[in-house]
Amino acid sequence: MIRGILIGVLSVAVVGTAYWGYQEHQEKNAILVNAENNYQRAFHELTYNIDLLHDKIGTTLAMNSRESISPALADVWRVTSEAQNEVGQLPLTLLPFNKTEEFLSKIGDFSYKTAVRDLEKEPLSEEEYKNLQSLYGQAEEIQNELRKVQHMVLENNLRWMDVELVLAGGKEPADNTIIDGFKTVEKKVEGYSETGFAETTDSESAVNDYSHLKGKEITEEEALQIAKKFINITNKNEVKVTENGEGSSYGFYSVTVRNGNNQANLDLTKKGGHPLYLIQHRDVKNAKISLNDGFNKAAQFLKKHGFENMTLFESAQYDNTGVYLFVSEQDGVRIYPDSVRIKVGLDDGEVLAFSAEDYLSFHQKRDIPEPTLSTEEAKSKLNPNLKVMEQNVALIINEVKEEVLCYEFLGTINNDTYRIYINAENGFEEKVEKLKNAEPIYEDVV
Repeated sequence: MIRGILIGVLSVAVVGTAYWGYQEHQEKNAILVNAENNYQRAFHELTYNIDLLHDKIGTTLAMNSRESISPALADVWRVTSEAQNEVGQLPLTLLPFNKTEEFLSKIGDFSYKTAVRDLEKEPLSEEEYKNLQSLYGQAEEIQNELRKVQHMVLENNLRWMDVELVLAGGKEPADNTIIDGFKTVEKKVEGYSETGFAETTDSESAVNDYSHLKGKEITEEEALQIAKKFINITNKNEVKVTENGEGSSYGFYSVTVRNGNNQANLDLTKKGGHPLYLIQHRDVKNAKISLNDGFNKAAQFLKKHGFENMTLFESAQYDNTGVYLFVSEQDGVRIYPDSVRIKVGLDDGEVLAFSAEDYLSFHQKRDIPEPTLSTEEAKSKLNPNLKVMEQNVALIINEVKEEVLCYEFLGTINNDTYRIYINAENGFEEKVEKLKNAEPIYEDVV
């Protein structure tokens, strides 16, 4: 009797385990199929958009009317942005493809920069037409190579999931048609970087460029002494100082401090010992100070560590912490590239995180010109339905990575809040940001 019951129980257990295993297998397959479908969609859309990009550039070359060229180049920029987005969705992070992405970025910058300028006053130059012709030929070569890969993918039913596994494992596959195809595209694009086109755009960001920083190169011991100004270090045995490895575009030290379950990390530039990042991991208890009190703590922290003329741009509370974004100010102008982010624990006012990467990359004494337009002239460029609540003069980085002087307007349309930047020289609408509305509070449904 007992034996029969045991056999019955074991049988149910075996069947249950088998069913659970089957369910797990089915769910895993569903995830893999979904990932494969997304990769296939991104790849075929990329191929289509490169075809479209080639046609759009060709159409622009045939145009003579400046009224037609501007929207045509704006179309080139739009299609290029879509192609860049699709490249980002493919499993190519472990495959060298940066030249192709850089090439697409430069096409986008060139087309956008040209489309938004006044072509009546500054028409396309002979050199720019040559650049467009060069782009047309280069886009055709990329188009042809991608079509070859697409044909092989469809002909042989190749899977992108296999590509992802191969790249992640670092092994050479038996059939690497997709990888070889993209390597061929990359190799062809590499030759384009030598053309004059690469020099006509200014898309390279200054982020991570710390060559302008002042001060001598510091030693590990000096890095430790600087770290003590930011982190409470009681026992030197709890501290580890490491130097950055090869491949980094700048030199830095990482200081790690462990104290029981708590840990703090600080990155410093070798040149001058400037603080890049600070992160302190600890449990944050119930808030005892306000968001405004946290702002005062953050402002004191900045002043103490030599960040002068900083003004608060944004603040928000997340659980028991306050997060603040500061920007520098020069002659009454907000300098948005020079930004610093700070996170403060609202339990005791301690700075938990700090990021000055943007500030150290961009900060310098600038020769800021006087606005060409008056405030009222800039206001006339706004949507007439916008109710302006606040206005400032600000320096921002636009779509083509250039610093431009703008009038900044904060205003509302109906129940939505917007921040709009109008170029102070030509009245162009450089940027429009819709600010997040307060999250709704839902009552419990009983």
